[in-house]
Amino acid sequence: MNPDQDDANRYAIIGAGPMGLACARQLQRYGIAYTGLEQHSDVGGLWDIDNPHSTMYDSAHLISSKGMTEFTEFPMPEHTPTYPKHSTLKQYFQDYAAHFGLSKDYEFNTRVVSVEPEGDKWVITTEHQGEKKVRRFAGVLIANGTLHHPNRPELPGNFSGELYHACDYRSPELFKGKRVLIIGAGNSGCDIAVDAVHHADSVDFSTRRGYYFLPKFIMGKPSDSLGGKVRLPRRIKQTLDAFLIRMIMGKPSQYGLPDPDYRMYESHPVINSLILHHLGHGDITPRGSIQNISDKTVTFENDEQQDYDLILTATGYKLHYPFIRRELLNWQQGGAPSLYLNAMHPDYDNLFMMGMVEAAGLGWQGRAEQAEMIALYIRQLTDGKASAQKLQQIKKAEAHNRADGGYDYLKLDRMAYYVEKETYRKAVNGHIHALRQDLNPALQQTTGEPA
Repeated sequence: MNPDQDDANRYAIIGAGPMGLACARQLQRYGIAYTGLEQHSDVGGLWDIDNPHSTMYDSAHLISSKGMTEFTEFPMPEHTPTYPKHSTLKQYFQDYAAHFGLSKDYEFNTRVVSVEPEGDKWVITTEHQGEKKVRRFAGVLIANGTLHHPNRPELPGNFSGELYHACDYRSPELFKGKRVLIIGAGNSGCDIAVDAVHHADSVDFSTRRGYYFLPKFIMGKPSDSLGGKVRLPRRIKQTLDAFLIRMIMGKPSQYGLPDPDYRMYESHPVINSLILHHLGHGDITPRGSIQNISDKTVTFENDEQQDYDLILTATGYKLHYPFIRRELLNWQQGGAPSLYLNAMHPDYDNLFMMGMVEAAGLGWQGRAEQAEMIALYIRQLTDGKASAQKLQQIKKAEAHNRADGGYDYLKLDRMAYYVEKETYRKAVNGHIHALRQDLNPALQQTTGEPA
């Protein structure tokens, strides 16, 4: 292979969403040259609804509060609502990129076709306006997101009406005058069901398993900002928080939904109380699992039947990295690659999976810390420092350690890269601290105090 452009001293960042920008910022801080590769024309990723690859919809808002989500070094403006809309967040990321001068090192409208190792480098084939280039880079940070490749389950039978996935949804006008069935009770499914109430002739809601439903506000404060000052043992926290939520919200079965058969935090909770409001008012009819579909008639597990004009599956997303072979990611089996702290390959020292991490309350700051750990590792390994060599040994020995905090997460693809926030941040910041101990004094001064 003969690359026609040699970036052998630069790292490639794939993606210009929140994680890609966090990577760019941290590489910048530690004096590591990078080239960003983004297939859209601007930054923002998922949060830019005009990005043809975005799965955003008109009514989408942040499900975590701004204070728990924003980058610490770049707070959102004071007037920003507690749970901002997608358009506000698009502007936030554009402002973030402009403030730190990140866009100048990005190549937009550039699709990554393939990523392959070649010796101690990585060869990346890109396509821009129909023209392909083959380029050699010092390393790769994959940050193209986790919520863009829909999981489209095969439904039992044949439906003759309109069938969509949540990724296809943009406006509730889609539901006007129709009998609608929403399948899936994740955060998007609940948002979309609430949207549909105001436009559809009828809205039914099918879910196979139980969820914990949390309100966005408790006593006027964002619910994710409460507690946490005293770290309780895992089992006590699960029990206490589940009890408090039950006291506030009631049990899902009181609204016609199944109760969860697992402990709290062993799956992602739903941050939406409006779905329960509309279930309680009869605006939405709860349904169980689907047994069969024939024409427009759906038969449910209890043998009840109902006709629908439109079915929308809110069944989540799958990790998707079409430009790189699965085996290169140490993707042995299951729903996610097996990487130390969901980011570091046991064998490759210049291939990183960025943002393949999910946890309640981790926010973009938690992801920025992940990016800082990686940037420091690259810097210190390049400089031959003992701190990086120690981490090199750890990541090889503990490739399966994702910092789950001992939680027994559901065996679902989307939970395969779930971590426990405090455990994860403690591990990441511990590495940041260790790596900074023998950092070049000039960089130590320009990047601030150890985490």
